[in-house]
Amino acid sequence: MNAMVRPRYAPALRRLHWLMALLLLVTYVLIEQRGLFPRGSAGRAAMMQGHFWGGIALFVLAWWRLASRKRNGAPPITPPLGWFSATVAKTVHVLLYAFFIVMPVLGIMTAWSDDKQVLVPFTSIALPALLPADKALAHSLEDLHGAIGTAFYWVIGLHILAALWHHRIRRDDTLKRML
Repeated sequence: MNAMVRPRYAPALRRLHWLMALLLLVTYVLIEQRGLFPRGSAGRAAMMQGHFWGGIALFVLAWWRLASRKRNGAPPITPPLGWFSATVAKTVHVLLYAFFIVMPVLGIMTAWSDDKQVLVPFTSIALPALLPADKALAHSLEDLHGAIGTAFYWVIGLHILAALWHHRIRRDDTLKRML
């Protein structure tokens, strides 16, 4: 008996993809717009906490998505990609998943080493710090976190442009598999 080939990703993976895309957008907007509020203000703290917890949510969802992807696999692209395109696609996806895992870890390490409280959302309960306060380490981690975040504007842009290129120019089903 022939196994039926799925033309699209599993519904759970499609929902996770678009939920993570929206959450990533919100998380970036929160950090980019924190400057609307003065340092030390409640508004700025709320923006930072929203950014932080958006990152933590992305971290959790990334692991869920990886498990779902492993369980369900990916539908084949029709027509199939050549070696170079397939390698680039795989590399970009690995970078995206690495980003979703590494960035929240760097963020929480930055907060802890900067001796900042990380509050549970909608409470005044602080998570216990697992790193000692170290301003030099905090500064280095914050710089790294920011540099990776900036670099990822490019990776995310490449991901979006590639999806549009596949849909409009190559005319394969890459984008349709995720819709």
